[in-house]
Amino acid sequence: MCFRRAVDMAAAAGAAGGGGVVFLLTAGIFACSAVCGNLVSEERSFSIDYKSNCFLKDGKPFQYISGSIHYSRIPHYYWKDRLMKMYMTGLNAVQVYVPWNYHETVQGVYNFTGDRDLERFLDLANQTGLLVILRPGPYICAEWEMGGLPAWLLQKPNIVLRSADTDYMQAVSNWLAVLLPKMKPWLYINGGNIITVQVENEYGSYFACDYNYMRHLRTLFSFFLGEETVLFTTDGNTDKEMTCGSLEGLYATVDFGTDTNITEAFKRQRRYEPRGPLVNSEFYTGWLDHWGDQHAVVDAQKVGRVLEEMLVMGANVNMYMFEGGTNFGYWNGADHDTRFRSVVTSYDYDAPLTEAGDPTEKLLAIRDVITQFREVPSGPIPPATPKFAYGFVTLQKVGNLSSVLSVISPLGPVKSQHPLTFEELKQYYGYVLYRTTLPRDLSEPTPLISPLNGVHDRAYVSVNGVYQGLLERDTTLVMNVTGQRGDTLDILVENMGRVNFGSKINDYKGLLSSLILGRDILADWQIYPLDIDGAISAGWPHSRGPKSPPTRLRESSAGPGFYTGTLQPNGLSWDTFLKLTDWKKGQVWINGVNLGRYWPARGPQKTLYVPGPLLNSNLPNTITVLELESAPAQLRVLFMERPLLNITAGKS
Repeated sequence: MCFRRAVDMAAAAGAAGGGGVVFLLTAGIFACSAVCGNLVSEERSFSIDYKSNCFLKDGKPFQYISGSIHYSRIPHYYWKDRLMKMYMTGLNAVQVYVPWNYHETVQGVYNFTGDRDLERFLDLANQTGLLVILRPGPYICAEWEMGGLPAWLLQKPNIVLRSADTDYMQAVSNWLAVLLPKMKPWLYINGGNIITVQVENEYGSYFACDYNYMRHLRTLFSFFLGEETVLFTTDGNTDKEMTCGSLEGLYATVDFGTDTNITEAFKRQRRYEPRGPLVNSEFYTGWLDHWGDQHAVVDAQKVGRVLEEMLVMGANVNMYMFEGGTNFGYWNGADHDTRFRSVVTSYDYDAPLTEAGDPTEKLLAIRDVITQFREVPSGPIPPATPKFAYGFVTLQKVGNLSSVLSVISPLGPVKSQHPLTFEELKQYYGYVLYRTTLPRDLSEPTPLISPLNGVHDRAYVSVNGVYQGLLERDTTLVMNVTGQRGDTLDILVENMGRVNFGSKINDYKGLLSSLILGRDILADWQIYPLDIDGAISAGWPHSRGPKSPPTRLRESSAGPGFYTGTLQPNGLSWDTFLKLTDWKKGQVWINGVNLGRYWPARGPQKTLYVPGPLLNSNLPNTITVLELESAPAQLRVLFMERPLLNITAGKS
């Protein structure tokens, strides 16, 4: 969905080649005619009527009004609730990304269960009465970790992603050979609810501009889904992006937001697709947030007005997002323009449904517009899920990270003369501890330098367990260290999410190059891959009992450390929002589930969304916090009934 952040791409000479039906004729802008298509078929069908410039569903003119929803960002127990709210708003379709790395996190190991049960999601949409626009990538952008591409691809150091590179295409072919046969029965023409399928995603914004790659994808999609499937591309509203992103045999669509001249945007689509339906595949209802941004806000009335203008023209519109959801765990992406900028945990997006799935004024404005164009289901929109302020919970310290290494790194260290990346360690997400010793006495503050900007993305530095400070990608490349020769130097490196857009998606993590301390190049590393999630999901640290009695007040504790507490049951398991007042930066788990990153010191997000069904109503709820910089004197957290996303400071 990222064309507004597009980087310059390699321009291609000439039109897209390849076999297939030639779509590029000459025409102006046409609205979908009410008399479009005279054929009425008794069989299920979905196709493009190039003569009358519209889609045909079962032989009759069809206009979709759709909204984007990401099953990977919403717990599966809330899928039905969100889909029903979208249906009752008047949508007749939903648009769905499939994140490859969510299903094949480890190469060759596929997961389609629980929150990853894509077919269950499709079935629920079908039961609800919603058609599906499927976007299976293999690249999806979506502000998702590495744009949905699995990090294990980077084990090939010279791989050219999103191209006809042999290693990349072999991995893509293997993945699509698993995914697409699962999707074929869900095609509308086969009795399911998938009406169209996108090939790649905004490819025109990528530097490679590799038509052989796109031709290969077109061949794979047609082979696994059938020649009758409507395949399409989506690209940003520029000639450069449409040129490299479109290909003969794939219907070219455009995306744009509320600040775009609609007529000019659809004229651009017409230059690449002279006949057929007008389609805005991503009409932006809001926008994303990076850490340190103001919370993005787009005016509800403006969204409604522009939506109405497009529908009057007969355009098919998908609203991105209709509900954003949450970047649980480590799944947030990042941008890299002038510097690395990580996306926040909340993907609220100022969407018509909030991060917690609650209807907004924007949703009501959209519903009012839709009622002018199609019959909206009667009855009220399902209400917001109940929220509860559970109040304060006092935590206690489990220990510094270095003191629990035997638990969170059970296999012990990997020894290496030089630093190894996360990818070389096959530790794709989370944290890795790099340990060595000081090569000489450092009685005076001595600079620790990352000369090649090789810390990806944040490094927390301690000497003999005493926190000294941090290094940060692109912004803090030098810090001072003191100590004695032989002292233990620990550098905990955090992967803040891989770049998901542009030319820098080959985003390796960890220490990518040697560090220099004074005049010494540091070597002889012991490198600990940390399986924090595995330890916590197995019951640690609560299963081992408290290390010290809880207390409401205690001195601040600097550096990476674990803290734990218990939310006592009160008979409710309602949604809530966790606020970590005066905590700096870290990660939170509740009942073994990774809620994501907190960073209130940088903002704008101040609270983490806690889905109600995650909580036990009659058993103690375990809370584990990994604080990376400095815990507050008062070790407590607050459960609130509303989010704090800095919405009043946002831009319109």
